[in-house]
Parts: sequence; C-alpha cells; structure tokens
Amino acid sequence: MNRAGDEPGHTSVDEPARPPAGGVSDGARDPAAHRTGHAVSDGAGRRVSTLELFFDLVFVFTLTQLTVLLASDLSFATAARVALIFVVLFWMYGAYAYLTNQVPPDRPSRRILLMLGMGAFLVCALAVPRAFDDGGVVFGLGFLAVVLVHSALYTRSHGRDVIWYAVPNALAALAVTAAGLFDGLRADGLWLLALVLQFVTPFFAEHGPRRRGGREAAVLRSQLGALDPAHFVERHGLLLIVAFGESVIAIGIGIGSRPLTADLFVGAFLALALAGALWWTYFVRDEHAAEAVFTATPPDRRWRLAMNAYYYAFLPMLLGIAYCAAGVKKTLGHLTEQSATGPALTLAGGVALFLAGDVAFRSVLRLWPVTFRAVAVPVAAATALLGIRFSAVVELLALVGVLVVMLGAEARWSPSGTGPRTVTAPAA
Repeated sequence: MNRAGDEPGHTSVDEPARPPAGGVSDGARDPAAHRTGHAVSDGAGRRVSTLELFFDLVFVFTLTQLTVLLASDLSFATAARVALIFVVLFWMYGAYAYLTNQVPPDRPSRRILLMLGMGAFLVCALAVPRAFDDGGVVFGLGFLAVVLVHSALYTRSHGRDVIWYAVPNALAALAVTAAGLFDGLRADGLWLLALVLQFVTPFFAEHGPRRRGGREAAVLRSQLGALDPAHFVERHGLLLIVAFGESVIAIGIGIGSRPLTADLFVGAFLALALAGALWWTYFVRDEHAAEAVFTATPPDRRWRLAMNAYYYAFLPMLLGIAYCAAGVKKTLGHLTEQSATGPALTLAGGVALFLAGDVAFRSVLRLWPVTFRAVAVPVAAATALLGIRFSAVVELLALVGVLVVMLGAEARWSPSGTGPRTVTAPAA
C-alpha cells in the first residue's frame, strides 16, 4: 500500500511478516547456487548464534573505547580520529558478519577460529585509546590478526578466491601497523591509505576472480550475494542494540559518585528516553522492512545492497551512538549549567549523525518516507545552541522532543495501513 509522502513507483513496508519458506538465498549452503548463480532454498533463514552475539559484544567494546577516547578530549581532531579508527574497524566487523552468514560457526574448528578473531578484536579495543600514540603498533598487530583469522575462515566458503579479499585487507592492516611507528601527518596518511585499500577491496572481490577464472560477472555477483537475509539483518540489528546498551552504561558513568538528586534523575531519564527514541527510529519499522527488501532482492544485486545499507549507511548510525554517549557522559554531571561547546556539539551531533545514517539506510532500501527524518537532522544538530545558551538539560529535552515529534508526525501522516503489501527490490 502506497502511503502519503511515498515516492511513486515504490511500495512502502512497515511491519512485514517474516520471509516465507523458500524466500532466503542459500547459495552459501548449496554449491549448486554458486554454479548456476541462482539461490537454492531449503527453508526459513537461520538465526544468529550465541557465539556470534558473543563476538558482537567483544566488538562493541571497541565502540566503548572510542567513546572513552572522545570523552577525554572533545575536539574536532579527536572526533575525526575516532571516526577514522571506527571506519577501519567496522570494515572488518562487516567482513566477519558476512563471513558467518556464509560459513556458520557450527563446527569446533570454525568456533575456535572465530574466538581467535574475538581475541584479536579485544587487542584492538584495548589499544584504541593509544592507537595514535605508543599503542599504535599493538593496535595494528591486533588488526592484522583480525584479518588473518578472517582470511583463514573465508577459505571454507570461497577457496582460493579469498586472495582478492585477504591481500588488500592485509595491506590495510600493515598500513595501520606502520602508522604506529610515526606521528602527525604521516600517521594520519597511513590510516587514510588503509581506508582506501578497504574501499577498493569490493572492486577486487567482484572483478579479480573473473579475470583469473573467466567467470561471468553475474555469476560472481550471485556468489557474493548468496546471503541469508534473515540472519544478515538480525545480526546487524543485534549489533545496534548492543551499542544502545553501551550508551545506557554511559548514563551511569556520567553520574559517577554524585549525589542522587532529583535533577540527576531527570537527566538520567531524559538520556534513557533519548536512547529509547533512537531505538524506536530503527527497530519499530526499519529492521523488519529491511529483511523483506533483502528477501525480495535477487542474489546478484543483494551484495551491493548489503554494502550500501549495512556498511556505508550503518557507519554514521553507530558513530552517532558513540558520539551521543560521549556527550551524555560529559553533560550528566552538569545538567543545570550551560554546556561547553564540545559536549553540546557531541551530544546533538551524535543524534544528527544517527538520523543522517538512518535516512541513507532508508533511501538505499527504498523505505519511504524519509522526509520527516531528513528534516530532523539539522534540527537535532541545532539543539547544541540550546545547551550552550541555556543548559544541558534543555538540550536533552529538546533532542527527545525532536525525535518524538518526528516519529509522531511519521506515524500520523504515514500510517501503516492494514492491507497486504508488496515488496519491490531497489533498482541496481
């Protein structure tokens, strides 16, 4: 059912049912799918395992460490470095999420390797606060271990084709390791080199095996897109909910040992309401709708869709949570005071960044409308002025108000409808 504000020619999805049996691509499970380029179904999609969730908990510790790094120095330079570290790390998290979708950790050897990958991410997380200082080499070596474990596991799915992912990823890890030997612009340049190497990896993944094996591009794209939509969408949703949990922990850290006054409880509940409103923004409509879109998308177009939606669009959403958590930490102890520029911008900017990522996410998947959320992005960013001019509690209240009005307007003028809905895959 088309809704008011939807773009013509597309169908909105709010709360679709779980994908029916046979609606999931099982190319990773049946070699026939790789040979023919078509999905082979054997039932409903599998669920995320507890070991994968355990892996996500370890990864989110890196996000917590980035929040700590930012809260210790609320400057534009630190914010940029936090973003740079997270972009590099999140690339390999996405690689593991994609990996376990095709190579589930259902055997002892795979579980052990995945645990080794967890240990490598833990090394990275512990070194994050000093990644641009004396801990840079340790961070780089931990990141190199993350890449090597991933490459070893990936041979179970793509065999020798893993070279097209492993080599650029390993070179990126070596660039990060080398950055630990320098400081200033040389270190920043090596980090940017790592970022460039990661961004060209999809090109090698798509075209490298074709040059060597003479396979058609459509067959290669189908192999890359042989994803289980239910598992893939749920995996990233769980990552997001764990990240929200870390933002709630920031409330307790921000309060610390201060007296439990009425003002402090008001600020804590406002911070919780802010996290709850951000949760509502994604989980009430976007997650189930995204799964339906992925299920309706042919495998040869699903890989690019996964990259655009769950890497490029998810980056600002997760970074926004980290920035918002840092802002909460710095403001809860000074609720009735005028905020300094850094905490006010970090808090409001984090919310705006999350919304911008969600707008990109919805646009990629054609989940209309996006107008209300797009308008809320600059409005949320502008609430920093309220914190600077009045107080932190006023800024928090305004941010909650912006999100509530946005969600309310969307529900009021974009009703779900009760009739059957058809899901149309985004154009290639």
